[in-house]
Formats: sequence, C-alpha cells, structure tokens
Amino acid sequence: WRAGFAPKPNNRLMLISAAFQDHIIRSLELPNFSISDSLPRCSRKPTDSRYHQEKCVVKDKSLQKGVEQDEREYVIGKRPVTLTLAQKMGLVPCPAERLTEDQWAQVKVRSVEQGESAQPCAICREEFRLKPQVLLSCTHVFHRACLQAFERFSGKKCCPMCRRQRYETRVIHDAARLFRHQCATRIQACWRGYSVRQWYRNARKTICPKDKQLRRKFFEAKLQELNDSFVRYCHTDMEAFLSDIDHSLSSSRRVFQELERKQISEPQEDDWDRIQSQVIQRGFWDCPICLTPLHSPNLTTEAQGSQHLQPRHTALLSCSHLFHQLCLEAFESFTADSRPSCPLCRSAYHKKII
Repeated sequence: WRAGFAPKPNNRLMLISAAFQDHIIRSLELPNFSISDSLPRCSRKPTDSRYHQEKCVVKDKSLQKGVEQDEREYVIGKRPVTLTLAQKMGLVPCPAERLTEDQWAQVKVRSVEQGESAQPCAICREEFRLKPQVLLSCTHVFHRACLQAFERFSGKKCCPMCRRQRYETRVIHDAARLFRHQCATRIQACWRGYSVRQWYRNARKTICPKDKQLRRKFFEAKLQELNDSFVRYCHTDMEAFLSDIDHSLSSSRRVFQELERKQISEPQEDDWDRIQSQVIQRGFWDCPICLTPLHSPNLTTEAQGSQHLQPRHTALLSCSHLFHQLCLEAFESFTADSRPSCPLCRSAYHKKII
C-alpha cells in the first residue's frame, strides 16, 4: 500500500479498524496502548524554539530574578501536536489549531469580566492568593495543582466547570496581583488607623473637650498630674514643705484683700441713704456682736428698742450691717489685720456713726 499498490478490501478494512482504535485510545489518553507509538519516528528534534516552553521558563526563573520574570505568562505543553493514524488518513478531522496571543488576550478579557480570579478556586474552594494559577481556553481559572489532580482523578482532559474537552492551559498571575493589592490596602488601612488613634490620644491630652463630664475628667486628670509632679519634685522635709504652702497662701490672701480694699471707694450721701433703706427693709435691730437692741435717732421708732436702756451710738457699715460703735471698736482692736473685715459678711467696709 505504501509502495503505491491498492490494498485488498479486507486489508483496508483492517487498517481502518486499527486507525479508529488508535484514535479512540489516544482520545481516552490511555497510556502505553497507542499504535502510532510503535511506528518509526523521525529522530530530528523540532526546530520550534518554544518546544517544551514550560521547562525553559523554569530554567529562566532560576537564572533571572525580578517580579517581571516571575509573573511571565506562558502556555503549558505548547508543542507540535502528533496526529493519529485516523487523522492522517482523513477519517477523523484534525484538531483545532493552537490559540494565538490575540485570542488568549480575548480569553483573558472575558475571564476578567466574569471575575474568575477574584473568586475562590472551583475545585478546592480556597482563595488563590500566591499559589500557581492557570487559565483555560474556556475562560475558567483554577489552581494549577488542583487542575492536575482533577485530570489524574478523571482520567481525561475535561474542564471541571463547563466540561469542555481538549482545552489549552495558560499560566497567569492575576490572582497573585489582586492578593498583593489587597494586602497592601489592609496594611495601609491598619497604619492609618494606628496613626489616627495616636493622634486622638495626643489630642485628648492637649485639647479640652466640650462635653461637661469629659471636661471635668480632663481637668481632674490635669490637676492630678500636676499634683503628682509637684509632690515628686518637692523637698523631703514635709513639715517645711507644708509651712511654705501656708505662708504662700497667707501672702496671697493678704494681696487679694488689699486689692479688694483699694477697689472699694467711700460711699457718698446718696449711697448712705440707700444703705439705710436696706437696713430698714431688713428689719433686724439687734447688734450681732453683743446681741442687744440698737438705738439711733435717725432710724424709725421700730429700731429704738427698749427706751429704759441707755442709748449707745450705732455704726452703719457700707455693707448695710449695723453694730454698736463700742462693740465694733472692740472687734477692730481684737483683730490683727490693719483693716478688719465685717464680722458678718467678711468684706471690707466704710463706717458711719448714726
């Protein structure tokens, strides 16, 4: 037959049967059963530079470093397809040609639109993360190890999702890039949260809040901090320390009293009339020092008290309080201050004898 002689009908039928059997065995991918393997093959190596591209890429990765080389995309098992005897005889149509780079680009665009890399692997239901990822010519994406395990388990080359046979496989890194972007976003979010928390803590220590309760706590904390630092750096002699505090307080009190006295001006006649009207409205006619009735010819008859007592002069203070003149002079001589304050309201005063 090969020499140009037509085979006999029985021999041709046997040849066609053998060719179909070889094609079926090759289609089922049964190992060590192909008739075409026993036929003599040409020992010449293929001239295609992309032969065994997967092994070449692995060698290139071991020699070259960098992110660009690690993220290189390539087709797995891209080598010349060996035709079966039935395909050579024209009994079975030849397989489709390999996809070009433009066709792979279109397949990848459809896969990105469907969000295949953003979803978990359909086989193991885990995220892709940085694990090797493969894209099929049917736009579905899987873990490379999961796809190989599925092919070994099923015994044929069939897509786990759409059941398409005779697909092509391409290594991609879209999921790894998405995972790195998510990690960078989380790191930035954590850092921004940490920075905001630190700023808020510093702001709480320096800026007074507007809320009443928070404002009270803020000043309490400030006062406590001030007291702690003051006690921490004070002298070891507590008695001397407390005596210094008493001395400073008394000095401050004297300064404030002097300021109050300087600010008080002597009342005029109209002011004294107004003060007398306040005394009459109050209706209290006993001296707060000796607790005896007061007497004054300028006041109403209600203030005269008992007529059988010897009248004594009454001192009217600018704070509208009444005292016996002798009682007030005794109180002033008893106090140590150069200018005493009112026995009732403790305010500086001017007096008028009525």
